[in-house]
Amino acid sequence: MLIARTVAELRQHLRSFHKPAFVPTMGNLHDGHLNLMRMAKQLGDVSVASIFVNRLQFLPSEDFASYPRTFEIDCDKLRSVGCDVLFAPDEAELYPQPQTFKLQPDPALADILEGQFRPGFFTGVCTVVLKLFHSVFTHSGGIAMFGQKDFQQLLILRRMVEQLAMPVNIVAANTTRAPDGLALSSRNGYLSPEERAEAVQLSMALKQLAQAVRSAGMGHLDVAALEAAAMAGLRDRGWQPDYITVRRQHDLSPVTALSGDPLVVLGAARLGKTRLIDNLEI
Repeated sequence: MLIARTVAELRQHLRSFHKPAFVPTMGNLHDGHLNLMRMAKQLGDVSVASIFVNRLQFLPSEDFASYPRTFEIDCDKLRSVGCDVLFAPDEAELYPQPQTFKLQPDPALADILEGQFRPGFFTGVCTVVLKLFHSVFTHSGGIAMFGQKDFQQLLILRRMVEQLAMPVNIVAANTTRAPDGLALSSRNGYLSPEERAEAVQLSMALKQLAQAVRSAGMGHLDVAALEAAAMAGLRDRGWQPDYITVRRQHDLSPVTALSGDPLVVLGAARLGKTRLIDNLEI
């Protein structure tokens, strides 16, 4: 596996390939990341991963400084699934000067849900992903792999690619889960053993809400009452939920009646000091 530390080195190596398949990460890799890499190996003529902890998507109160950095372990994991190229720039390489030019996504998508509780998050995500795409896809475009656990992020990045006419095909992979149903996340490592046992309750709350929606049939549905009950259930167990909500998949708009549109149940909640997110499509 080649480890490229600079954009120039990365571009030089990828010049002879026509269809890179790219998995951007912040490191501290888990099986979800590795599943994306396995898919990338099947879809492109060269598989590329990146590891970069992006300061721009962290609020001042969040865990940028303490975010787990496990570079050597991550390299071993990438080699084990046949990753061809790892792009691992430092901050000075990717942001050689203050990043005053930033990509502002559509507020209708980016200032709700995660964007409401983490203002500016999606501006940081879109800015770094745009820079990474320009570093990797310099000739004939290619494929970018993302997990569906970050449903809102995936939707925003798809819109970014469409509206900027980028030669990138975004491919989504199903959320990878532990045997008990917990969505894999790099932040799961923050959980104590007791919290880890409790953490599955978020996915269970989403399943129960999704089942209630499925059982309601077409027509009017008191979604707000179902959402409030789901949040109250988590609060009673000691969680601090930010949101548990039912939205339309295509634009994340609220649902007041069932009309046959594909829906998604999304949730974000804090357990102790760890904030977890998850979603289920309906």
